[in-house]
Amino acid sequence: MSNVPLPYQRSRQLLSRRSSLLLVVDVQEKLAPLIHETERLVANCLKLVQCAKLFDVPAVATEQYPQGLGPTLPCLAEYFPDRPAKMRFSCAEVLNWPPAAERTDNRFQVVLCGIEAHVCVLQTALDLLAAGYQVYLVADSSSSRRQLDWQNAMDRIGTAGAVVVTTESVLFEWCETAAAPEFKQFVTIVKPKNL
Repeated sequence: MSNVPLPYQRSRQLLSRRSSLLLVVDVQEKLAPLIHETERLVANCLKLVQCAKLFDVPAVATEQYPQGLGPTLPCLAEYFPDRPAKMRFSCAEVLNWPPAAERTDNRFQVVLCGIEAHVCVLQTALDLLAAGYQVYLVADSSSSRRQLDWQNAMDRIGTAGAVVVTTESVLFEWCETAAAPEFKQFVTIVKPKNL
């Protein structure tokens, strides 16, 4: 028996910055104040967006009927000069992404966050799963007006085949190692303010 270590191979269940896309669903001015734990949701969405930029993960934000629900919150909108507007609750139509198997950039993992979890986020997750994407629903970066609706969405999306994760799980999987050249900047984004 050889004592030569096998080459390290990262699990395909872990997110990779080279395979990921970030989708921020409808975090808009008139809707956000009505959402359960809005401050947490916005802070975590901002961390996801900042780390996506740091790690070159393509990111998209959508807006549901912006004439009525207002634009994306300014703290997020500054990262997304172009935000597709939609009337359909699922984002899949306005994204116009090909099925995952037909992508030429090998980006088949979608990190999904936003509001409302039981409406636009849920319908988007199910459509993306149907198109062959691996969907990672970020539980603490998604919410609804009512806690019961959020919980039902987490359960339903998870049962359908998505992976329910937390913001920090996503961020550390994208970073992968403390030896990453971006690590010092990464820590300034994820570190709690009181440390």
